[in-house]
Amino acid sequence: MEAKIKALREQMEEALGRVQSKAELDAFWQAYLSKKGSVTGLMKELGNVPKEDRPAVGKLINEFKNYAEQRYQEVRQKMEEKDLELRNQSEQVDITMPAKKRPAGTLHPITITKNEMIDVFSGMGFEVFEGPEIEDDDHNFSRLNVPKNHPARDMQDTFYLSEDIVLRTHTSPGQIRVMDAKKPPIKVLVPGRVFRSDSDATHSPMFYQMEGLVVDKHITLCDLQGMLDEFVKKIFGDSVKTRLRPSYFPFTEPSVEVDVSCFACGGEGCSLCKGTGWIEVLGGGIVHHKVLENCGVDPNVYSGLAFGIGIERIAMLKYGINNIGLFYENDLRFLKQFQN
Repeated sequence: MEAKIKALREQMEEALGRVQSKAELDAFWQAYLSKKGSVTGLMKELGNVPKEDRPAVGKLINEFKNYAEQRYQEVRQKMEEKDLELRNQSEQVDITMPAKKRPAGTLHPITITKNEMIDVFSGMGFEVFEGPEIEDDDHNFSRLNVPKNHPARDMQDTFYLSEDIVLRTHTSPGQIRVMDAKKPPIKVLVPGRVFRSDSDATHSPMFYQMEGLVVDKHITLCDLQGMLDEFVKKIFGDSVKTRLRPSYFPFTEPSVEVDVSCFACGGEGCSLCKGTGWIEVLGGGIVHHKVLENCGVDPNVYSGLAFGIGIERIAMLKYGINNIGLFYENDLRFLKQFQN
């Protein structure tokens, strides 16, 4: 047994000398010190030793086992110390090196513009409501005085998900949802994404609108122009004015297009306003009495005004952007220009 232990010890030391990694050290443990290992297996051979020699041989085996475990722990500790030293070296910070610059992000120009617009109207007492982007035909068209087969539907290049389910073409369905849930007086903004099958330098199949709705007693076009005068002054400057031109929308009567005096040339005529001195920015009007009736609001008692503003339109005018596609290309060279 002494000869066997001596040979196993030499074999074990040779195996430990070849260990270069934790995986190899784990393999050493399995080969020598686990329940099925060579060192542990020596105890199983005590049955072949004469009875009178068993105490001495058992002591010899235990001493060898303790020695083997001690050697294993020594190698393991040295390996852990080496790993720690290498890790510390890799994690050292050279304070003489320039610091890594991590540029701060910024809000998207559409978000910046939307927030500015909300701030202006919030100062006039407007609340904010956000409706669903997937709408039924009833909210998107019918209850806004656009019944089936009405020619006004041709004004909307609509994405249909099914016969009666659409991607909303405007934020006006939010008006219906607010009037269903709340009785007048109402003063609400409805910002959000809308979708139309249209794409060129100034149009996108997905874009952002902000709807405004006021329902109360004795609301007139003068109230609409007064609010919009205040809005454009806050956005484009104190010298800017508005004018109303007759137009048509099925959900307002009378309907108007709203122009602002050109803030680039002061109304004298330039390339931005195409020499007219005015720039079209939004549409609006007095809420049609049928729309009020569809929401259970008595048009003989209450009247309302509504307006819809394209957020990209305002951002393009404010920042001098000539292509709406720039908002959606995720070009950092473009987006970084809007950092505060």
